[in-house]
Amino acid sequence: MSINHIRPWRNIERRKSRQIMVGNVPVGGDAPIAVQTMTNTDSGDVKATLGQVLAAAEAGADIVRISVPDQAATAALREITRESPVPIVTDIHFHYKRAIEAAEAGAACLRINPGNIGDQKRVQEVIKAARDHGCSIRIGVNAGSLEKHLLEKYGEPCPDAMVESGLEHIKILQDNDFHDFKISVKASDVFMSAAAYQMLADATDAPIHLGITEAGGFVSGTIKSAIGLGQLLWMGIGDTLRVSLSADPVEEVKVGFEILKSLGLRHRGVNIISCPSCARQGFDVIKTVETLEERLAHIHTPMSLSIIGCVVNGPGEALMTDVGFTGGGAGAGMVYLAGKQSHKLSNEAMVDHIVEQVEKKAADIEAQMEAEKAAAEIAAS
Repeated sequence: MSINHIRPWRNIERRKSRQIMVGNVPVGGDAPIAVQTMTNTDSGDVKATLGQVLAAAEAGADIVRISVPDQAATAALREITRESPVPIVTDIHFHYKRAIEAAEAGAACLRINPGNIGDQKRVQEVIKAARDHGCSIRIGVNAGSLEKHLLEKYGEPCPDAMVESGLEHIKILQDNDFHDFKISVKASDVFMSAAAYQMLADATDAPIHLGITEAGGFVSGTIKSAIGLGQLLWMGIGDTLRVSLSADPVEEVKVGFEILKSLGLRHRGVNIISCPSCARQGFDVIKTVETLEERLAHIHTPMSLSIIGCVVNGPGEALMTDVGFTGGGAGAGMVYLAGKQSHKLSNEAMVDHIVEQVEKKAADIEAQMEAEKAAAEIAAS
């Protein structure tokens, strides 16, 4: 739950779901909302796939999914899971043996549709492999691949059909006494996805994986995902998410964190508050922010930075941030530290100096967090 007693209009009460484990990452319950992405390399290419996994993990991904369509992919998976710093979810469709091989190769979670794995015996074999190897399962329902009997019943993909599909798949797992699962009901249509997820949230206590599938390219997909996922998260729905973009997986992770940061649900790295710039700006705001985003990408500590071009809103924004710079005149501006005016600074020295101040503040925050952790451990001993 995100609670703010001073500003109650910012509160988000998360839906109460049961918790499962995806490797060492808790999903559901009161665990932080996990951010996922998916590799797009040839899964049989260990070097290329592991490279994307490592890059995604460095960007903040909690979990990474890999498609395993053939035996070459599951053969490579063993080395990938051994070297990966984050749990690996494997994407399985139709071939139940790939799911068994993936579980044996160290996958933390199997993403399947129990309904397209095959007959009851095959489903039971997959469930046994998951149980024997400590795998959880994600039931992945997509509007574009609904079962024939549901399309005949409803006439077209719709929220009711998606949720009914999901509940049928849940029953298959529960009938086999398997409960370590999460579920998603994705569509490329924002309205359909949002409605389906709201219905699903009322129908089960399983952890929910959010996503707007096939959302599009970087710009359009980011906007659709922010609208669709944002409204659901605001309602308290969602335990893990993936932003599905036709873009680098690292960009999916970044966008996912930005959506969570905007709602105060996760905090990672520097949150830059900047103006769109106008004729009043005392320096090139757009170029400065682009440079700072690149220069500060290595900072993982949650903190805030305001970069405002003039004094209309600059001082007010700086009051609310850890570090701030407000444009003034004559080629200089004002630096704010912890919301207070600190010193004037020339525009030429601005970027290097701000990076230095942010790094110093991040180190101070980390040191304080370590001290508080140590004090808590002493008090508990």
